[in-house]
Amino acid sequence: MTRYAEFRFYATLRDFLSSDRRSGMVTRSFDVPGSVKDMIEACGVPHPEVELILANGAAVDFSYRVQDGDRISVYPPFRVLCVEPTWRVSPEPLLELCFVLDGHLGKLTRYLRLLGFDSAYNVEWTDPELVETSTREARILLTRDIGLLMHGVLTHGYFVRATDPREQLTEVTRHFDLVASMDAFTRCMACNGELQAVEEAEIADRVLTRTRAHYDDFRRCKDCERIYWKGPHHAQLQEIVDQVRSL
Repeated sequence: MTRYAEFRFYATLRDFLSSDRRSGMVTRSFDVPGSVKDMIEACGVPHPEVELILANGAAVDFSYRVQDGDRISVYPPFRVLCVEPTWRVSPEPLLELCFVLDGHLGKLTRYLRLLGFDSAYNVEWTDPELVETSTREARILLTRDIGLLMHGVLTHGYFVRATDPREQLTEVTRHFDLVASMDAFTRCMACNGELQAVEEAEIADRVLTRTRAHYDDFRRCKDCERIYWKGPHHAQLQEIVDQVRSL
């Protein structure tokens, strides 16, 4: 016997629906009751983007078995909506904001490191490696691959909607309220290592004499030992930081 359930997706969750479903209303047919998590993802919405699920007005978790005639409401996290903690299907927020990004987000990775956020990235990492890094190291997985967010063990993830790297930075900053946690120019944009102040004498053999004649504030990455100073490129980077701070 064919059964039917009505799903209604709210706010940013509609981004994942096909163009003919952008109203947020989706009717699913099924023969055997399945978990609401599986049915939500069958509609195209990855579970890490979901904060609250109501079945016929009552809060349920991802294991709820959808029944014939159910009316399911699915919500993303809302900044202005106070949700009873026991109703949430999303895990508790991480104590420290750190990220792992997929291979399509290399420029966004560098921008996040510029702002001081621990951001792991390796263009050669496979999907299982990205998920494993996210879960093992308690990192939020940022991706442009919706399917990647549907891995069952993944708990913290976000689908980056924008395609332009600067717009991606604005989007991620706003979504995770990053401005207050920024600590710009403290991470290596190349490898993610922490930058440490270094005396000019220690890097004299690695920096041109004319550079040392004009600059006296040098930082060195503790991991890859790349040297940083406020050269001509610094103004452009500072502009990015200032724009983010103004959000």
